[in-house]
Amino acid sequence: MNFKYPSDSDLRRLLRFEPDSGSIWLGERRMVLMHTASLAALRQDLLSSIGPEHTRRILTRMGYASGLGDAEYAKKVRPGQSFQDSFLVGPQLHMLEGAARVTPIKLSLDVPNGKFYGEFRWDHSWEAYAHQQKYGQVDDPVCWTLLGYASGYTSAFMGRLILFKETVCAACGSDHCSIVGRPIEEWPDGEAHRVYFNDESLLEKLDALHLQVEALKSTLEPTGQGQLIGNSPEFRKAYGLLQKVAQTQVAVLLTGETGVGKERFARTLHEHSARADGPFVAVNCAALPAELIEAELFGVEKGAFTGAHASRSGRFERADGGTLLLDEVGELPLAAQAKLLRVLQEGEIERVGGETIRKINVRLVAATNVDLEQAAREGRFRRDLLYRLNVYPIHIPALRNRPGDIVALSEAMLARFCALHNKRLQGFGERALQMLQVHDWPGNVRELENLVERGVILASQGGWIEAEHLFQNQPDTGHTGVDARGQLAQLPSAQEDDLSARILDSGSPIEAIEARVLDLAVQRAGGNLSEAARLLGLSRPQLAYRQKNKQPVQRTSASGSLSPSEPE
Repeated sequence: MNFKYPSDSDLRRLLRFEPDSGSIWLGERRMVLMHTASLAALRQDLLSSIGPEHTRRILTRMGYASGLGDAEYAKKVRPGQSFQDSFLVGPQLHMLEGAARVTPIKLSLDVPNGKFYGEFRWDHSWEAYAHQQKYGQVDDPVCWTLLGYASGYTSAFMGRLILFKETVCAACGSDHCSIVGRPIEEWPDGEAHRVYFNDESLLEKLDALHLQVEALKSTLEPTGQGQLIGNSPEFRKAYGLLQKVAQTQVAVLLTGETGVGKERFARTLHEHSARADGPFVAVNCAALPAELIEAELFGVEKGAFTGAHASRSGRFERADGGTLLLDEVGELPLAAQAKLLRVLQEGEIERVGGETIRKINVRLVAATNVDLEQAAREGRFRRDLLYRLNVYPIHIPALRNRPGDIVALSEAMLARFCALHNKRLQGFGERALQMLQVHDWPGNVRELENLVERGVILASQGGWIEAEHLFQNQPDTGHTGVDARGQLAQLPSAQEDDLSARILDSGSPIEAIEARVLDLAVQRAGGNLSEAARLLGLSRPQLAYRQKNKQPVQRTSASGSLSPSEPE
C-alpha cells in the first residue's frame, strides 16, 4: 500500500530559531538541539546504573510524553484535512525532529470503533545508531524512545492506549527498523508492556483525591501558609517583615497595587500571631456606602436611624480577640476616620445611636493601594490617623517585579483549580509558560489567578494549557511570537517575510519566479526529479509538467530585480 505524505512546508515554517533569546520553537513547542553522542552517553549511564528494564521504562515514558505533546499540536495544524492526513502530521514531525525517516507501510484507523493497525519503516533511526555506537550489534530491539513517541502520539489520536513494538531493528544488524502498532488489548503480552506508559494508576487517583480535599479545605477555610508563594528577593523582604511583626500587637499597614495579595498577607499575619485562634474579619471600605460605613464598622443600636429595627454588632466587635483587616482604608470618609482614630487610641468603640462604651481587643491591619501621604496633603486623609496606621508598613511587590515567582504561583494555582473543576491536565505549554513570565501583569496575582482558572476550564481533559487558553483575544499562537510586554505578536507570514518582500519588489511575474524555484529544486536534488518533486511538495508528473511549461529562466540584475536571461 503506497502512502504519500501531504507537503510538510506548513510544518517547516513552524520551525523558528531565536538566537537572541536562546530558544528554538516548533510552533508553540520549545525544542532543543542535542548531539546524538550526548543522548548515547545518557543511555549508557542509565544502562550501567539502573539496568536495561528501568532504562527502557524511562526512555519509553520520555518518548511517550513527546508523542502526546505533538499529537495535541498536530490536531490543530491542518484543519479540514482528512483524519489520515491529520494523523500523518506525527510521522512528518518525527522526521522533522530528526528521529528517523518514517515510511508508512500499512495504516488503518477507525476511531469510532477504536480500531487501529499500523506498520511503519524507520530508516536512519538516531536511537539505533546511538546504541550501536556504544554497544555494537545487539540481539534485541533498542529504539525505546521512538517507540514511546509512536505509542504516545497514536494513543492521543485514538483515545486509547496503542502499543507499538519494534519487529526489526537496525541495532540488531538490519538496514532499517520496522514497527507494528495496535491496541494494547490485542497484543497477547500487552499487559506486560502497560507499565511503560502513563496509564492512570491507583497512586494518581489518590493524588487527585488529595488535591480535591486540599482545594475544598482552601475554599472552606481560605487560610494557610501555602497561600503565600514566592522566593524572589522582593517577596522574601516583604515576608520577612511580616514574620518579625506577627507576634506583636502593633498595627500594620500593607501597601501595594491592586491584586498583589494584601488580604492573603493579612491572613498569614493573623495565622502567625498569638491571635490565630481568634476571628479574622476583613472589610472592604471602598465597597461600603458612606452613610452605612460607621454602622458596619462600629455597630448600630435599635432605632438609631430609619431601618435599624434591631441592635447589631459591627466588624470591630466581631473581630474581638482576633484581627480586623480594613482593606482600601484610604476610601474611608473623614468622619469614620475620626472614630477609627479613637478606637486605635483608646481601644474602645461606641455603636451608632448608642451610649455605652465597649472595650475591644483587636489587632488592626490596614491595606491600601493609594498614597496615603499624598491623600493627607490633599486633605482627604487625616494625618494623625496616618501616623497611627503607618507604625509598621509592609510594601507588597507587584507581580511584574517578581517574575521568578510566576511559575511557582501558576503551578500552585493550576493544581488547585484542576481539583476544583475536576480536570486532569499535564501542565502549561512552553509558549504559554513563556507568555506568563513576560506579561506585564497590570492586575498582579489576582489577574494571574483568573487567567489560570480560565485556562483550566478551556483546556482539553488530559491536555495542556496553551497560550490561547490564557490570552483568548489574541491571534492564534501557532503563528505568533511574544512581544516585549508579553502580548502575542503576529509573526511575519509567508507574504510578509524579507524574501517575499524582495520578490514582490522585483516586479517579476509569478511564472518567472516559479521557473527559478523549479530550477533550484532540481539543482539541489542533483538532477533527481523525484527528489526535487519531494522538496517542492509535488508529484513527479506535476513537476515534469511545470518544467515543460515554464518560462525561460531569469537572472538577477545589478539592481536586485529579476530580468529575462539572454538567449543562448
